[in-house]
Parts: sequence; structure tokens; C-alpha cells
Amino acid sequence: MLAVIGGSGLTRLANLDVSRREVLRTPYGEPSGAVTFGSIRGRPVAFLARHGYGHTIPPHEVNYRANVWALAQCGAKAIVSVASVGGIRADLKPGDLVIPHQIIDYTWGRKSTYHDGHDSQVTHIDFTHPYDPELRAALLEAATAAGVAVLDSAVYAVTQGPRLETAAEIDRLERDGAGVVGMTGMPEAALARELSVPYAAINVVANYAAGRGESRDGIRFETLDAVLAEAMGRARAIIEHLARIR
Repeated sequence: MLAVIGGSGLTRLANLDVSRREVLRTPYGEPSGAVTFGSIRGRPVAFLARHGYGHTIPPHEVNYRANVWALAQCGAKAIVSVASVGGIRADLKPGDLVIPHQIIDYTWGRKSTYHDGHDSQVTHIDFTHPYDPELRAALLEAATAAGVAVLDSAVYAVTQGPRLETAAEIDRLERDGAGVVGMTGMPEAALARELSVPYAAINVVANYAAGRGESRDGIRFETLDAVLAEAMGRARAIIEHLARIR
């Protein structure tokens, strides 16, 4: 079963034929909301809204451990994250879709492992390539099949939030090699790796990052909803084709 975690702009999958919703309990507390089960083109799919179905949970307070655990326990064989980001790289503009290939984690204080506590053995994971290569390739194949243009790589800088970044911070992220910036890529990706669930992402560029392009003097929040609404439609098309081949 394919699982999708939707971020800002994607609180439901319009193309999901819903069969049931289930509130799941985990050893790590409650997920962001009920998991919605259904099918797309006859293939089973589960959906979870990362920030809650009313978009009420800020990035630094998301229970990432419960979310990933719940999806793994209900049978997810792959997890696709859909998240809005700011574009840092010059070739990334609002409305673009990106399949990131790397992560730089700038978050702090988040519960980032299942292996903590005095009675837990120290456990390391290989995180050289944070996104599953086969799932990334399948997303790119699905995008081609859907006729949706995507950029096939970007370094995703994950910041703490909920505030957006300063222009100087974006300059720093660019010097570090980041192409996009968001707030939810970690520890989600690492937790999926700990549970051996393939994980990859579709990033939707909602705006130019602070100090870039139309955001040179500030982020224009009034334009974000329209950009996300259109771009998320294309993201859903990719997921629909992914469900057929994965």
C-alpha cells in the first residue's frame, strides 16, 4: 500500500476513493489525525494530513514519530511526502514541482528517533541518501506518465519554523548548497528509514525564499493559496500515476 503525507495545501486527496477513516494509536502518542484509507485507480492508498485536517499543527509540534509509525503499522510499503517549500535556487519559481535528492537538517528539539530512552540500545542508520532511490525514480516515471514537468533534484534545507527565514538566513542556506527550504522534511525522512519504509518527496515551490525574486522585500502571503491550489493538482496527478506503478 502506498501512503501519502500531505502538507500545507494538501489536506486531502481529491482523487482518493475513500473507504474508511481510522484513528490509530501508537506507542508515541496520537498521529496528526485519522488515517484515510481508500484507493486510486483500484490501488490501495492511505492518506494523512501532516498538520491535521484543519491545518492546526505547526511544523515544530507535528508528532512525526506517531505519524510515520502509524502508516508503517497499517501496512504502508512506501511513503510519499508532499510539502510546500520556498525556492532558493535561481531556476526554481512559484508553482514548480521538485523531487528533492538530499537534505540538510537545521531543526532542533524534535523527537527524531525511535531508539531513545535508557532502556533502548544505541542504533545508527545509514542516511547517506535520505530519499529512497527506487521510489524517487518511480516518482519521476509517474511525473512523465502524467505529463507533469518536475525538476529531478534539489537539496532540501529543513528549518525549525513556524516563522519563515530572514534574507540573511536564506543566503546562508544557499552557501550551504540548499535549493529549497521548508519545515517538515525532518525528522520524517529519518524515521521512515529507521522503520525501513521507502520514503521520497514531492516539493511544491509556493514562493521565492526570503530576499529572492518577488520576495526580495517580503513574502506575499496573499498569493500562496492560488499557487498551491494549482500546483497541488499536478502533484495529485503524479500520485495517481505512482499508485498504478508502485
